[in-house]
Amino acid sequence: MLENLRERLQAHTPRRMRLDMPQAAVLLPIVERAEPTLLFTRRAGHLTTHSGQVAFPGGKREAADPDLLFTALRESQEEIALPPERVELLGRLSDVVSLHGILVTPYVGLIPPDLPLAPDPGELDAIFEVKLSLFLEDRRHHTDVIPVDGRLHYIPSYHTAGQVIWGLSAMMLVELLAEGFGRPVSLFEEPPSGRLCYFPERLLRAPQAETRIS
Repeated sequence: MLENLRERLQAHTPRRMRLDMPQAAVLLPIVERAEPTLLFTRRAGHLTTHSGQVAFPGGKREAADPDLLFTALRESQEEIALPPERVELLGRLSDVVSLHGILVTPYVGLIPPDLPLAPDPGELDAIFEVKLSLFLEDRRHHTDVIPVDGRLHYIPSYHTAGQVIWGLSAMMLVELLAEGFGRPVSLFEEPPSGRLCYFPERLLRAPQAETRIS
């Protein structure tokens, strides 16, 4: 399942955006089990923003961070005690813009199973894994249809073990599935089946201009 992932991600040209807004980075950690999994976190309930939401480990870039990969690894170590040296970088995905106006760069990494990870109680209340097959087989609960600057986005929502994976994290997953695994899934095409949930108001932000950087 993972044999060609690095090669495909290295051949992929992710979208880069030059925008004057705060930057952040996240890590999509694939756990190298017999049945590979993706590792997620759940934001602590006491937080004032995004409380209880599922996300990938990561956070805002600090002034001392030399680059965004460093940010993703530093934040992952702070949030879940993931040692940076245990992450095998596989590639990068396209930049996305959060609802709160933060430019987020996702990285994909492979990590060993059964590391002694622990959530930072100041930020998280759970770490959990989901079998990669759930996403590869497109076992979505429904699809959120969200207009962004006049264009409909079809964003999957996954429900598993009481957790809901949707929004920005699901957008990153779509690119990972399409580019990393060659799955026929797109943010801009209606899925062939399943329930659609339409949102009349924009829940995601799209930039007015973007720049592709090779």
